[in-house]
Amino acid sequence: MTQTSAQGILRPSDSTALALGFTGTLGNIDAYISAVNRLPMLSHEEETDLATRLKNNNDLAAAQQLVMSHLRLVVSIARGYLGYGLPHADLIQEGNIGLMKAVKRFDPDQGVRLVSYAMHWIKAEMHEYILKNWRLVKVATTKAQRKLFFNLRSNKEGLDSMTPAQIDSLASKLDVKREDVIEMEMRLSGRDVALDGSSDDEDEKFAPIAYLKTDAEEPTNIIEAQQYDRLQSEGLETALAKLDPRSRHIIESRWLKNDDGSGATLHDLADEYGVSAERIRQIESAALKKMKTALISFN
Repeated sequence: MTQTSAQGILRPSDSTALALGFTGTLGNIDAYISAVNRLPMLSHEEETDLATRLKNNNDLAAAQQLVMSHLRLVVSIARGYLGYGLPHADLIQEGNIGLMKAVKRFDPDQGVRLVSYAMHWIKAEMHEYILKNWRLVKVATTKAQRKLFFNLRSNKEGLDSMTPAQIDSLASKLDVKREDVIEMEMRLSGRDVALDGSSDDEDEKFAPIAYLKTDAEEPTNIIEAQQYDRLQSEGLETALAKLDPRSRHIIESRWLKNDDGSGATLHDLADEYGVSAERIRQIESAALKKMKTALISFN
């Protein structure tokens, strides 16, 4: 098996991989490709034996040998997708995931070689990776659009726009509408626009990032909003429960009766309790301090 280190370097996953042909640290993609091409290929009998051991006994060592011997297949398939501008190493890594899925599901009793079975899984993982990462905006969401996406580039002759005849021919070949071919060609040929300005030009200050950004989904803001809502409900009720009945009544009458904050005045409550307005203010101040301590503990 292979894995990617924190520095993005492709390495064999363990000593078993080294025993199968890897030697030393693979510091770049060329070294990795050279190493996997030196790994021995399996005969039909060896492949069947390993696949049977995996199927019947869940033999992970057999699974590893099956994967390692087919890493060169992933490299070969990945070369066909370099035209989308994505890193070769990333394509290989995604293809390796597809290969491992294929090995896990491979049934030697079906009478086909693993190489034929694995190609579907390898390409599927690469296709998914390309569609998710090639552009910020998804260019292919339906099965027909995916088919068109991966065939349009190879069917175009040169970099010029397709002629009406070429559009009709491709639409007929792929069984899609000619309008879909035209739209996909426009989306694939459109240039990328930087989200943020890359110069000091005044015009660059109005790059898309200026009007597309929003703080609504910023994780910190979401957490703060959730904490605030919790304090407004559970936290406030907990703090009020710490007060004696008179103090709670004063706080609720002063601050919680109306949404606009226009509660009872100090003089209103002074008349209700038969004390001075200053005494109501003192009770209110002490109650607010007690609530603040309770809210801090709650949070």
